[in-house]
Amino acid sequence: MRLMVCIMSGASRQLALLLCGCCVAALGAQAEERCPAERHQAAQYVAAVYEHRSILSPNPLALTSRKQALELMNQNLDIYEQQVMIAAQKGVQIIVFPEDGIHGFNFTRTSIYPFLDFLPSPYLVRWNPCLEPHRFHDTEVLQRLSCMAVKGEMFLVANLGTKQPCHSSDPGCPNDGRYQYNTNVVFSSNGTLVDSYRKQNLYFEAAFNTPLEVDRITFDTPFAGKFGIFTCFDILFFDPAVRLLRDSEVKHVVYPTAWMNQLPLLAAIQIQRGFAIAFGVNVLAANIHHPSLGMTGSGIHAPLKSFWHHDMESPEGHLIIAQVAKNPQGLIGTGNATGKMDPSHSKFLKILAGDPYSEKDAQDVHCDGAPKWNTNAPPTFNSEMMYDNFTLVPVWGKEGYLQVCANSLCCRLLYQRPTLSKELYALGVFDGLHTVHGTYYVQVCALVKCGGLGFETCGQEVTEAAGIFEFHLWGNFSTSYIFPMLLTSGMTLETPDQLGWENDHYFLRKSELSSGLVTAALYGRLHEKD
Repeated sequence: MRLMVCIMSGASRQLALLLCGCCVAALGAQAEERCPAERHQAAQYVAAVYEHRSILSPNPLALTSRKQALELMNQNLDIYEQQVMIAAQKGVQIIVFPEDGIHGFNFTRTSIYPFLDFLPSPYLVRWNPCLEPHRFHDTEVLQRLSCMAVKGEMFLVANLGTKQPCHSSDPGCPNDGRYQYNTNVVFSSNGTLVDSYRKQNLYFEAAFNTPLEVDRITFDTPFAGKFGIFTCFDILFFDPAVRLLRDSEVKHVVYPTAWMNQLPLLAAIQIQRGFAIAFGVNVLAANIHHPSLGMTGSGIHAPLKSFWHHDMESPEGHLIIAQVAKNPQGLIGTGNATGKMDPSHSKFLKILAGDPYSEKDAQDVHCDGAPKWNTNAPPTFNSEMMYDNFTLVPVWGKEGYLQVCANSLCCRLLYQRPTLSKELYALGVFDGLHTVHGTYYVQVCALVKCGGLGFETCGQEVTEAAGIFEFHLWGNFSTSYIFPMLLTSGMTLETPDQLGWENDHYFLRKSELSSGLVTAALYGRLHEKD
């Protein structure tokens, strides 16, 4: 059984948000612990996320009965219950399960109907499904989840399909007389239905309706204050994700997801961690586990530390348990950095001060502020990355300063390499509308390892790398919504040494990588241009 190693070091204890973590791999009631969970302190709470390998319908397009649907869903709920009881033994106070984990996916609007529970509004009705199971019809799944929360004495967050009847007088009412929603539910430790959230940004989910009004849901807990909640694809959009976090009291996000990994920029753990860093919050992310579909990657992420699981080989689900700070602390920005400035950062600041905006086009890679020690401008080229046409420049030599531009965005890289590896790296830029598998506007600066030695391989999916860099990566972004991403060999998440705004440029700085660099990126979203 593959286990995720507990991440902890004495040196990082001061900075760490998750001061101790315990990662548990589990199947059924069997579990093996890599490190014991310590008794949580007052400044922390204990959280769990479960990456679930769901038992799927053999034919999601076929029509079935409610009885058959419940038989399938109860198999998944049995596993959920086992994980809740394991988590309860570790003192877990909140557990998060993934999107689509109970019913599966690839349904039509008609074929999913027997899998849907009726969900009364928590705002209109105070209801404990475990104690009042017969109050509403077609609520068997909600009843089981409520009773799990009671048995485990913990808050429980899960995702299911729900239905809401509507009348023909409602102009938005579908022809079949009901709304169908992709829904997250939150139960308190006594089984009460605390809140629900209906997914706003559906990802090719024909079985579900988009809510006519955006749910902006937060819920309070006695152990950690206020949590926000959204689902999967929502993480890339202003509503509800960004708007929720305008509430400064929201320090934590619960995030059920069914995310298909896409490297080099949008692996599940990349975007989860990037969101935690960008907004200075804790993200409790539970993904579905189907490696054959590219679906894995869950974690408990804080701005300074992550406990994550990414496994494309094991067929089993995985439980992560960690202690989490109630008040997450962000990365050190430029303004409050202390101590002696290292030469590379001094050089970076000199470049910015001498040449804040280069007027030269992308073909003339060097700007006036470039150090004199790099005089041969490498060629720019175009290659497809994430279905977008990136403009790139190769990263050659043991040290250098590069720039590459597209539209209004110029990306720059100041780097040193202790040794050269037999690999091709490139600095890429994209500033435009992404139109494949969703439509949204991005500005991206990315240092990536290419799939081979040819320029055309830059942008391909890579998980292993040997190249070590010390670098500053920055760009003149037009948005403040920027996800910092730092991924090294073996799908390892790294924490930037420093990031923030300097002279109207957003930068990321890193030295002492633990392994070869796969991707270092600043992934910006311009919501107003969607």
